[in-house]
Amino acid sequence: QVQLVESGGGLVQPGTSLNLSCEVSGYIFNSYTMGWYRQAPGKQRELVARNTKTTQPTYGDSVKGRFTLSRDNAKHTLHLQMNSLKPEDTAVYFCYAGIKLSWNSAISDYWGQGTQVTVSS
Repeated sequence: QVQLVESGGGLVQPGTSLNLSCEVSGYIFNSYTMGWYRQAPGKQRELVARNTKTTQPTYGDSVKGRFTLSRDNAKHTLHLQMNSLKPEDTAVYFCYAGIKLSWNSAISDYWGQGTQVTVSS
């Protein structure tokens, strides 16, 4: 069974940093688009950052210049370095991956269970 396993959330003070990681657990044929989304209480889920294996990351406007997405294609893992965190970055962060289970299967959407990031003094 394929799962996305997230780690690295927590409670931090404004201005500090956190690194989130997402690992694909289980056998897959290949991964395609991978990214991070977040959802704050009472708000819709929004893009934080995403990329494919061959393109530069796309960032949400509110995190540009502060967050950096990196990817290990061989290990199908994703990292999000978050710097200069603000209280408005507080949300549940979800990892996303488009995955093929076999060479002739369609690309299916997979989501992690979410990890809480709280930025507060």
